[in-house]
Amino acid sequence: MFRFAHPEYLYLLALIPLFIALYIFYAYRQKRKLARFGNLTLVRDLMIGVSPFRRHLKFSLLMLALMLVIFLCARPQYGTRNEEVKRQGIEAVIAVDVSNSMLCQDVSPSRLDKSKMLVSKLIEQLDQDRIGLVAFAGSAITLLPITSDYVSAKMFLDQLSPSTIAMQGTNMAEAIRRATAGFSEKTNVGKALILITDAEDHEEGAIEAAKEADKKDIRIYVLSVGTPNGGPIPLGNGTYKKDNSGNTVTTKLNEEVGKQIAKAAGGIYIKVDQTDQAQRLLEQEIEKMQKEDISTSMFSEYDEQFVAVAILLLLVLIAEVCIMEKKNPLLRGLRLFKDIKK
Repeated sequence: MFRFAHPEYLYLLALIPLFIALYIFYAYRQKRKLARFGNLTLVRDLMIGVSPFRRHLKFSLLMLALMLVIFLCARPQYGTRNEEVKRQGIEAVIAVDVSNSMLCQDVSPSRLDKSKMLVSKLIEQLDQDRIGLVAFAGSAITLLPITSDYVSAKMFLDQLSPSTIAMQGTNMAEAIRRATAGFSEKTNVGKALILITDAEDHEEGAIEAAKEADKKDIRIYVLSVGTPNGGPIPLGNGTYKKDNSGNTVTTKLNEEVGKQIAKAAGGIYIKVDQTDQAQRLLEQEIEKMQKEDISTSMFSEYDEQFVAVAILLLLVLIAEVCIMEKKNPLLRGLRLFKDIKK
């Protein structure tokens, strides 16, 4: 695929037809002046060494050079460039709770928005690692397999909402199993599952799933978002979720479940507050994990074609300088250009 990085410079190409028109007008005036001396054919026969074709060729080369200069300013780009980048890091899967309870605003601006801000900072911090992204509620889905594509990770992160998962609830066991399945089979690299949730688990089996992850050398770090006092769940229309009796439902942080999951998988439990302390604690723990050299293919969307165009421009300018408007007496025997008489 070919493109120009700055196509606005291509408007300058309109100068070329203008210069051509001026050149034609100038040639016409010269022709009329010569006609004053007599028959044009006879006059040109008397102009020994003059070559109109050479003059036209030099002008054409100058126009071609001008076009190439404009192309250089517009920065031509073509295709893709594949670069192999070596880095040292771990594998990390971030599982984010997107259940309705995460809409609670006991943490500003809400549990889910606070989680997304935290994950965004984590992605920036894990720039040497390979990361994956899982969303869960009553079920779990893999949004992004383990990769070094941090741009895509942030793109998926921005779209996270309770509507991401059709089945509501909080099934942390399913989230742990889904995330665990995304890790590679390598044994010489640290593996971290970062579970961000209010730990209000509605299903059983989370502790058992965490123990299975521990057997695969996967450490689970639970980041809890919310407060023990909790709060109501907004529905987006100014009202709050109610139970069958018409009472407002209150969702509370369940720290005990989060602590048990982290302990079962050799990780730590971190309560997220309004500071960056949780992120710093997590970074310190991840820094202790075993890292490996990761060779990753990085694709640059477009490859610059400056050098190719610049070389062509140089050749055109050299040719223009070497071609004389008059025949070179030293090369009279060589007929490199056939004179065109008008």
